[in-house]
Amino acid sequence: MTKIHPTAIVEAGAELGEDCVVHAHAILTRFARLGAGVVVHPGTVVGGDPQDLRFDPATESRARVGPQTVLRENVTINRSTVAGGETVVGANCFLMAGAHVAHDCVVGDQVVLANNVLLAGHVRLGAFTFVGGGAAFHQFTRVGESAMVGGLARITLDIPPYLMAAERDEVVGLNLVGLKRRNFSREVVAELKNCFREVYFDGGNVRLRAQEMLGRGVRSPEAKIFLEFFAGGRRGVARARRVWSTEQEGPGQTL
Repeated sequence: MTKIHPTAIVEAGAELGEDCVVHAHAILTRFARLGAGVVVHPGTVVGGDPQDLRFDPATESRARVGPQTVLRENVTINRSTVAGGETVVGANCFLMAGAHVAHDCVVGDQVVLANNVLLAGHVRLGAFTFVGGGAAFHQFTRVGESAMVGGLARITLDIPPYLMAAERDEVVGLNLVGLKRRNFSREVVAELKNCFREVYFDGGNVRLRAQEMLGRGVRSPEAKIFLEFFAGGRRGVARARRVWSTEQEGPGQTL
């Protein structure tokens, strides 16, 4: 049974799935679409108008939140700027207090956004991504699945899948903790390490290096996902903070 607490505002036309909880002072505009089991905490606004000076408020668009997602205090999810379009937050996500998801973003399933994460318009975050507090993303940036972005990072370039990034567009290695949590096999992790080395370690054009590796063929679907990511996007791809050699790799080395 869905519960709507006193002083919450749910406009006519909003759609809520079963077993949602909308806490006091939350606002769901008529453009909001919530899946089953979504929890909306005080001060959160879902479906508000985009922060775009050219936007026509008469545009019919939506903000959609997937099942079992939790939106903590003062989260804002703006609706799309496109007629019939959607801003999407996936299923089983956890958006902590103050997170902002701008118009036309697509956030995958099982994503965690820590406090005060800022997504500009048209940002895409892959499934199982974790973003640390205060990180900010330029419009049209992409982050691949199972990536981790450090707190207070400034991201203006694309972050490939399975990697860790921090500071200003700096790739710092594979997200080994995230891969372990998803129970990736040792063989898959080993192949991803090899792909990472091949693409990043020579200091050349990362897009061309990824394309060359795809041409030679890879074994796992995960390695293919990693390499194919480099061919897309409207922005550049983030580079590694430093270049390691095989001899430099030690037991504590992050790859």
